Amino acid sequence: MKKLLWGLAGLWLSTAAIAQETYPVNGVADRREGAYAFTNATIVKDPQTTLRNATLVIRDGKIVSVGTGVSIPADAVVVDCKDKFIYPSFIDIFSDYGVPAPQRPAGAFNYNAPAQLTSNQKGAYSWNQAIKTDVDAVKLFSVDEAKAKQLRDVGFGTVLTHQKDGIARGTGVLATLQSNAENLVILKDRASAHYSFSKGSSTQSYPSSLMGTIALLRQSYLDAQWYKNKPAKEGLNISLQAWNDQQALPQIFDANDKWQAARADRIGDEFGVQYIIKAGGNEYQRINEMAATKAPFILSLDFPQPQDLEDPNDARFVSLTDMKHWEMAPSNPAAFEKANIPFAITAADLRDQKTFLVNLRKAINYGLSETKALDALTKAPATMLGVYNTVGSLDAGKIANFIITSGPVFAERTNILSNWVQGAKYSVKEDNWKNIVGTYNFTVNSATGAPQQYKVDVRGSSTASLIAKDTIAGKFSFDGNAVRFNFAPEKNVRTNIRLSGFRTGDQWQGTGVDTAGNPVWWTAALASEQTVKGDSAKDRRMAQTMGDVVYPFTGFGLKELPKQETILIRNATVWTNEKDGVLQGADVLIRNGKIARVGKGLAEPGARVIDGTGKHVTPGIIDEHSHIAAASINEGAQSVTSEVRVGDNLNPEDINIYRQLSGGVTTSHILHGSANTIGGQTQLIKLRWGANDEGLKFANADPFIKFALGENVKRTSSNSNNRFPDTRMGVEQVLDDAFARARDYERALKGKDAKNVRRDLELDALVEILNKKRFITCHSYVQSEINSAMKIGEKYGFPFNTFTHILEGYKVADKMKAHGAHASTFSDWWQYKMEVVDAIPYNATLMNRVGVNVAINSDDAEMARRLNQEAAKSVKYGGMSEEDALKMVTLNPAIMMHVADRVGSLKAGKDADVVVWSDHPLSIYAKAETTIVDGAVYFDRAKDAELRKQVAAERNRLIKKFIGEKKPGAGNTQPPAVASMEYMHTCSDHAHSHGLLVVDAEEAALYNN
Repeated sequence: MKKLLWGLAGLWLSTAAIAQETYPVNGVADRREGAYAFTNATIVKDPQTTLRNATLVIRDGKIVSVGTGVSIPADAVVVDCKDKFIYPSFIDIFSDYGVPAPQRPAGAFNYNAPAQLTSNQKGAYSWNQAIKTDVDAVKLFSVDEAKAKQLRDVGFGTVLTHQKDGIARGTGVLATLQSNAENLVILKDRASAHYSFSKGSSTQSYPSSLMGTIALLRQSYLDAQWYKNKPAKEGLNISLQAWNDQQALPQIFDANDKWQAARADRIGDEFGVQYIIKAGGNEYQRINEMAATKAPFILSLDFPQPQDLEDPNDARFVSLTDMKHWEMAPSNPAAFEKANIPFAITAADLRDQKTFLVNLRKAINYGLSETKALDALTKAPATMLGVYNTVGSLDAGKIANFIITSGPVFAERTNILSNWVQGAKYSVKEDNWKNIVGTYNFTVNSATGAPQQYKVDVRGSSTASLIAKDTIAGKFSFDGNAVRFNFAPEKNVRTNIRLSGFRTGDQWQGTGVDTAGNPVWWTAALASEQTVKGDSAKDRRMAQTMGDVVYPFTGFGLKELPKQETILIRNATVWTNEKDGVLQGADVLIRNGKIARVGKGLAEPGARVIDGTGKHVTPGIIDEHSHIAAASINEGAQSVTSEVRVGDNLNPEDINIYRQLSGGVTTSHILHGSANTIGGQTQLIKLRWGANDEGLKFANADPFIKFALGENVKRTSSNSNNRFPDTRMGVEQVLDDAFARARDYERALKGKDAKNVRRDLELDALVEILNKKRFITCHSYVQSEINSAMKIGEKYGFPFNTFTHILEGYKVADKMKAHGAHASTFSDWWQYKMEVVDAIPYNATLMNRVGVNVAINSDDAEMARRLNQEAAKSVKYGGMSEEDALKMVTLNPAIMMHVADRVGSLKAGKDADVVVWSDHPLSIYAKAETTIVDGAVYFDRAKDAELRKQVAAERNRLIKKFIGEKKPGAGNTQPPAVASMEYMHTCSDHAHSHGLLVVDAEEAALYNN
């Protein structure tokens, strides 16, 4: 009878809800309004307020009153909620519910197809089709009952939904999960603006890299600001107008990774925008950086599944990083709470919505408080969107969105009984209105033997397990009256006991058959004590035995970052690279990150002493041409991409940082690739292992940019190339045209109408070159192109600072010296493509003799570890002195990068970037025993041996945990995922495999990478 009344009441209320004024009614209109009073409940009004024996009254989809002693309307349907809990329904503010997924054109990402240089979107829209600010989710939105039910069943009543496509994604719509017409469920039609680092379904070639995406975002902000003045030359731009219209809305950025979150926040800071950042689940690894953003976050509960390591040998396919992340990912929400960072929780990213509450309880077992969990699902998301006056708590006047549960909502055995959305009731597990969760004593009687006693753990209307020597899951169902239960009495017994019956009060009884097919009758009663078993207990144990967060979060990471020390290196052979030359039996004193003194007989009380007897000390090695520690290298979609910045996408967790420290490298110049004539802005870094991306940067260094000449730019080997230029002559014209445009742009900026000039990031960088505030390093091989490039520079009044590769440099060394160019070359690379057929190993020596400042670079993550040996080759080829050879990987690159006043030699006052070698630094037997950066020891060979043992021990510990996940009932696993690593280098005109996934950064342009 109660169910019938509830059903009629639900019909009554929903009838009132669908009485739409502007829509015709086909039949007799029924405009009755319904009221409910939910009495005797524990009502959790908001995360801080819980009312006992309270009443909630709703009418016409709104909350009328809530509290103790409230008046119950005479026409209200009264629902006795004794022993029940009522909570606000949850809010998900990162959903795509009801919005169609974008359709990606077939063949859109064929790398062998010609580049799509312009947008194919018809109309007065942005030049780039990844800017989709014209998309309003409200115009795409439709109620999807199947998906709505999935979300309602885990407690959600309201969602903010948007189309997850593009870099600028347009606006989101706030809607409830009621099964009603769209116009009645939409609470706010334009509730938010959305952004990401993914261009989504865009088929346009630009951007093709992370740094290109960031440049496009920055330029779009500038263009939108400029468009506010309605420039006549622009005409109508729907995308920019929409961009401006959306800036007052909550701004949500889909970062989906800890470093991406930091990058997004820096864009926001540049333009005065505070994003709400959608996280990816690994932010606990850099929680201090997350706190520094001052941003509210949206956290997913998509925790990684353990990988199936039943065969321990499979562990070789799984990285330590992946294993540690699997173990620690559920602690992500707790880390945010501990750091006092505001956050909401989303069901986004979950493959199965049913796992939401399971994973939420896992997060609670890993340290998230239940109060904060509720806040993150109710008040926090409503507050972020500015709609807390409408949803997010159970206050009078708000929408009647609430859930009724059988117990505290986050308790393991609690069921959501019903979810009320805009006052309409949706049953979830209402069959459990009479709580059945607990441990029962089952007695099975038969005519052929003694009664059999069992304990059965009932966890819900469809989940139960037999508790014996092993916990054995059975098939169980309960519809509020009838019960069915099949179970095997012992593990590995195939024949089940099959029981069915009915509930009478707290007793269950019925009949069935035993394993032999004989009839039985049975009874069950709730045990006096309940047991808690299963995932929650396991999760708590997992949380208690977790490893530590290390910096970076990978193998050879450190629990604490290296600190500056006072260090005294005694009695070593010291290569000063200064007029003192090589000193025998000398000392080097380091204090406060600087070289304090170089000499003999030095003393410093309290200093850490390194015995240099029989060892050699040099300045840290400097690699002028590297591609490590970057998330992307080439933005090759256009001929000129001077707006992009390598520094926007540094990856401080690249293991090559640590490996190169082991080879004595302390400074690296991270270059854009050679995909285009004018590439991106470079980034000089120091190899501070464990620092964040900003902490890697070499502070206050002159800015540089990468240019390129020759085959890579004109793409002769690519039959599908449709991007200008196609010839070496065209390369020269691209340079001439770019600087002609830059000169005109600079004049406009200085003109009378400067305030109306559109700020252009591409031309800004070129103007810096014209004014000698940014400097060029140019990929080059052929002498004719080197000459033509220098003539372009002389035409516009700037030098080509550095020619890199420069394997025909020996042919034009005199012209380079007159021009003022430096040379950064390979030691003995040759014959790997047509452009280098004239390469000779004497190149460096010959240019050095002419008076050109010469460096040896790596352009390769592996070769950089032995640049000292690469430099030594010039001693053999051409008879270069040993000191001059060492300078080619220390002082000379410092000179060409304008930082020789700080690094490159051992001189008092310079940065303490120092290497202690086991042998002569040009010897193939020399090992870097200690590598010091800014007075902090970042590599120590003895410490490295300890770290190797720690890595092995940590892997073994985690492998055992993985194997434990295969135990019955322990959880799902997935096949081992092969860990791969990208590293950037130059080989030839195609990528080579060296046991790893290899991306050829220099030649990748040939394949539109």
